[in-house]
Amino acid sequence: MTDPDQLDRQAADGPTTTSASSAWRLWILLVWHPALGMPVDPVAVLALDEDPKSTARLVRWVPLVYDPADPWRERLGESTSAEDIERWIAQSGSACAIEPAAVPAAATDLAHAADLVLDELLAEVIPTLPPRGEV
Repeated sequence: MTDPDQLDRQAADGPTTTSASSAWRLWILLVWHPALGMPVDPVAVLALDEDPKSTARLVRWVPLVYDPADPWRERLGESTSAEDIERWIAQSGSACAIEPAAVPAAATDLAHAADLVLDELLAEVIPTLPPRGEV
């Protein structure tokens, strides 16, 4: 039996993100980096809520990479399913790749989780990549 005081404490603490975040999935969308010769150039973060009640999807695009991100714009339709993700993972390694990202513990909702991953890419990953060079 559940302790009524525990329920009151949970209500006072507000909703937790643990149950919601367990259905959240984040991926980093990568394209070919000409200078490195492999798909390691991040162009977006794809976030999915796989909760059957929600099935939300959003994409956070890396600023200033409009043209390099075209292959992903062509792949992403109005909705994205787990089957799409599996297919893209199987096809990874050519011009595009997709890599899973951890859901940040500090994320308050799906959009915030995607924003935190994008912020990390902008601050720590992208600055370490060499210039794209000519294609």
